[in-house]
Amino acid sequence: MPAAPDFPPAPYRVPVRRALISVSDKTGLTEAARKLAALGVELVSTGGTAKAIADAGLAVRDISELTGFPEMMDGRVKTLHPVVHGGLLGVRDAPEHARAMAEHGIGAIDLVYVNLYPFEATVAAGGNYETCVENIDIGGPAMIRSAAKNHGYVAICTDPADMDEVLAELADGGATSLTLRKQLAARAYARTAAYDAAISAWFAGALGETAPRRRTIAGELVQTMRYGENPHQSAAFYRFANPRTGVATARQLQGKELSYNNINDTDAAFELIAEFAEAGPACAIIKHANPCGVATGGSLREAYERALACDPTSAFGGIVALNRRLDAATAAEVLKVFTEVVIAPGADEDAVALFKKKKNVRLLTTDGLPDPLAPGETFKSVSGGFLVQSRDDARLTAADLKLVTKRAPSEAEIADMLFAFTIAKHVKSNSIVYARAGQTLGVGAGQMNRKDSARIAALRAADFGLDLKGSACASEAFFPFPDGLLQAADAGCTAVIQPGGSIGDQAVIDAADERGVAMVFTGVRVFRH
Repeated sequence: MPAAPDFPPAPYRVPVRRALISVSDKTGLTEAARKLAALGVELVSTGGTAKAIADAGLAVRDISELTGFPEMMDGRVKTLHPVVHGGLLGVRDAPEHARAMAEHGIGAIDLVYVNLYPFEATVAAGGNYETCVENIDIGGPAMIRSAAKNHGYVAICTDPADMDEVLAELADGGATSLTLRKQLAARAYARTAAYDAAISAWFAGALGETAPRRRTIAGELVQTMRYGENPHQSAAFYRFANPRTGVATARQLQGKELSYNNINDTDAAFELIAEFAEAGPACAIIKHANPCGVATGGSLREAYERALACDPTSAFGGIVALNRRLDAATAAEVLKVFTEVVIAPGADEDAVALFKKKKNVRLLTTDGLPDPLAPGETFKSVSGGFLVQSRDDARLTAADLKLVTKRAPSEAEIADMLFAFTIAKHVKSNSIVYARAGQTLGVGAGQMNRKDSARIAALRAADFGLDLKGSACASEAFFPFPDGLLQAADAGCTAVIQPGGSIGDQAVIDAADERGVAMVFTGVRVFRH
């Protein structure tokens, strides 16, 4: 490891006399260049960036004039040169560095504005292997890292917001402050880290590596929150570079700022309702990441009313997720109950107008639903590390069901079982869901044994006058003993869907046969912890 040299302290303010600009995204480029030129800053640039600056009528020095070498190899080699990196890395007040710069004709570069080849966007657009590789920037990250390391003298900008801050300081004295240069350096290293993380993740995917030796997670800050899950915890919300449709891409049309718990619960609600994209109007009401009511209906309003009927007590202060555009009739019903967040693919103007009368209710729209079958990963932190797994994209059809009892289920019971099992996939384990005719009737979540989940789900149904006779019961994991199934049968269910796979399966099957309950195995477990 190199020893720390005996450099003089970095100056607090550094005048900007020369700026190197090389950007892929040219948003705001000419305006920034014009402001720099007006301050007497010499502009040095490359390729298309230099052309854009020159086309704006501004004086610009091409990088090849600075280095004495032309751009070559299809632009792969243009800034990887000692004149460039010496101008970035030279410690101006260190005598040895100053002598080397003077001896080799290396001029100091005080400001760098670089954004990188659009690798993430290329991957998101489905670029082939060769195209993605060509969009891996080399010179850009090298300049960013050099400038960031020498932040004692150099200001590094990687997006237009950074340039706005630098220009504000330059307008007030023509120099950058050490405080800002440190902040810019930290952001710059985070940007190159995120860029490299995207590249390494893409390579892992291209090579079919599900568990690469090293894994980096990168996100862009969306929101700093007042607190986390509890008031004594700090929290922030980050978005991936190419996020799936969902909470991370939603637009908030109105309401208070979203909290940590709001975002967590809204994500659970929207992921669940996305399972019913093709099921006609549907609604899910979520409380503490668990569904307290899910239903389909002939209209969105009917779907909401049926979902609410499952557990109107728990729905108070909950999250409402809809799979269709929010209309005024549904909005009017939703607003009768205190609700924290409503999320939908869209909202009619008259529905939005109704929500404006309840200024604290948060209304989010997304222009679509998440794809439940899309590939992806989920993360969970543990002490000293984190767990990674592929998303639970399990989806069942009638053809996937294995009949294990003497009585076969009717078509209506099969539909009810599939509906209930889909809900159970989104309920904290251990979970039991009773459903009939596209409506949840009782949900038992998060219990330490399955019998208690079945009992609690039945009690909830009874509390709100919902008859479980003829209902279907779904269990997200196998019944280890007959007691859970018998609890469900006693409650009135006539059809059970479960994964199977327990050493006690035959005893459970025998108990179902004794009660005349139809039961199918899925072979698929959908734990949710």
